[in-house]
Amino acid sequence: MFFGRQRLPLELKNFMAIDLRLQVKLSQQLVMTPQLQQAIKLLQLSRMELVDVVTEELAENPLLEEGAETKEEHDEGTANLEGEAVDFAEAAPEQEVKADSEGMNDIDWQTYLEGYSLNSSDTRNSYEDHEDRPSYESLLTRQETLNDHLMWQLSLSTFAESERLAAAEIIGNLDDVGYLHASLEEMAQTSGLDLQVFESGFRRVQQFDPAGVACRNLQECLLLQLDRMGLSDSLPATILRDFIAELEGRKYPVIAKALKVSLDDVLHAAKVISGLDPRPGRAYNEEDVHYISPDIFVHKVGDEYVVTQNDDGLPNLRINSFYRNALTDSKSVDKKAGEYIQDKMRSAVWLIKSIHQRQRTIYKVTKSIVKFQRNFFDHGIEYLKPLVLRDVADDIEMHESTVSRVTTNKYVQTPQGLFELKYFFNSGINTADGDAIASESVKSRIKEIIAEENPKKPYSDQKMVVLLAEQDINIARRTVTKYREMLGIGSSTERKRLF
Repeated sequence: MFFGRQRLPLELKNFMAIDLRLQVKLSQQLVMTPQLQQAIKLLQLSRMELVDVVTEELAENPLLEEGAETKEEHDEGTANLEGEAVDFAEAAPEQEVKADSEGMNDIDWQTYLEGYSLNSSDTRNSYEDHEDRPSYESLLTRQETLNDHLMWQLSLSTFAESERLAAAEIIGNLDDVGYLHASLEEMAQTSGLDLQVFESGFRRVQQFDPAGVACRNLQECLLLQLDRMGLSDSLPATILRDFIAELEGRKYPVIAKALKVSLDDVLHAAKVISGLDPRPGRAYNEEDVHYISPDIFVHKVGDEYVVTQNDDGLPNLRINSFYRNALTDSKSVDKKAGEYIQDKMRSAVWLIKSIHQRQRTIYKVTKSIVKFQRNFFDHGIEYLKPLVLRDVADDIEMHESTVSRVTTNKYVQTPQGLFELKYFFNSGINTADGDAIASESVKSRIKEIIAEENPKKPYSDQKMVVLLAEQDINIARRTVTKYREMLGIGSSTERKRLF
């Protein structure tokens, strides 16, 4: 037997070296409290979104109500939160609330009823003659869609039952602009109806209004519209049937030579074709217009610009006086109710503070923008200067991220028009004299040059580079192309008009 020292395995040594220790470590870290998260969220909301949030809070928090809050009430509510918690342990027993019937005798019921007619027919007539009565259009729930319009025509037409089902299936497969992308064979196989029934229903649906609906491609759509105009055997119809590729490429001399007609006749036919609607169902699927309500106004008073907040439509929040008094008098409510009131009071006060802080920040950012872009407010877009977020952030002593959140989805009404606050921040381009000009100003110059060009001989991008250089703006051709595409303007070939 061996009684000498034995070497322990390395794993066992490491295991024996592990022990438990308590260490004190001091470190700093940024914690996003729920209140801070709410303030940041409110800062980047648009005006309409803020109204929705405030309306939702009014419905959920009983301590919030509409009305201007006085300074004394605000200070009192804040003091209740910053002080010690109210002790609701010694709650007084609940007392029965009795209605005050004495106030009913103060109402002059005779005068109150004189404003109303007891005759229902008189009431109806007086309402119909009232000039402020709502119009019929305002009572409609939604706009008529293309599907509704076609199904209405189907219900007024004479169809066999199987043909009516096929026509309804075809209408249901149309897209928003009136094109049919599903094949008749697929729909016949899916519905179990005969293919000939679908072909008959398809031809009947193509006769519905608007002209050109239920077509499978652009060529068929335009040919149907010409047929509805009685031009199925005309030169425009011939060009659409046999030379649509040349028409898209604007190869008018090739078309004239092939059809042995003059170039003027081809141009006249192309003008007729350009007057047709390639998307016949567009009128029934137009989106509702969303009007922008500015968050802030900039008015010129004398030689100075005045910045004012737009508080129209935004509810004024205040703390309900009943619950404020309940916090002061701890004997009137029990402990659980008091804790609930305190929690809702804290939430309401923080919401009001966050909204006020949001409004003040927007005001500061707008004031700074007006200071940097004074020439724009005086003379227009051509005098817009390059501006970055850091410039405004340093001016108002805030972080760039705060300025970025403030300028998101916020609009300002100025003497030059309505603009998003982000519009005033753009990069700069050096001019020949060493100054810098904003990229938006260069876009405006390009738009003006294209508006003044001869449509029969539009400027190329290289030509616009030369024209901009004459205005001391030196940029590359690819930059002109990029700005032109950002403006949604086609190339010189696409802008060319021969008629």
